Amino acid sequence: MVTIDFFELIKNRHSVRAFKNKEVEEEKIRKILEAANLAPSAGNLQSYEIILIRNEKTKKELVEASYGQKFIEEAPVVVIICANPERSAIKYGRRGAELYCINDADIAASYIQLAATELGLGSCWVGAFDEFKVKNIIKAPEYVKPIAIIPIGYPDEIPYSSIRRNLDDLVHEERY
Repeated sequence: MVTIDFFELIKNRHSVRAFKNKEVEEEKIRKILEAANLAPSAGNLQSYEIILIRNEKTKKELVEASYGQKFIEEAPVVVIICANPERSAIKYGRRGAELYCINDADIAASYIQLAATELGLGSCWVGAFDEFKVKNIIKAPEYVKPIAIIPIGYPDEIPYSSIRRNLDDLVHEERY
């Protein structure tokens, strides 16, 4: 495996919505999960949970819960990132429960996508879903909040690069 420059890695990460019918090697799945485990988190509490889905029936249920996004069931592996507000609230109270746990889950999800890209895999951040249906499908405790569904697999498409905002419109310098 050839390691690419970090900025090239970021440029090469695109949303993939078509996957080859090819299993992802356990070693690669393990590396992706290890990357998530290395993600920074508030107070190093890692106030998120990772659910790994490979079952075809469960993936079909996730398609329904995500308003018909069929590419989810095409992926050999689906990762669901959930925030764990109770874990974060232990140290940070209400702000931890309402914000830090979501930040933690988002950062871990980003690390998952970057690791997948580095390993030659494609992924897509799916945020459009019925939270309560997903919680029911994965049998999550009441306090756990699904944040992202990330299908992962070998790409069966060449994703396009989307147009990004101009930095001058995006960055606002503080003025005194």
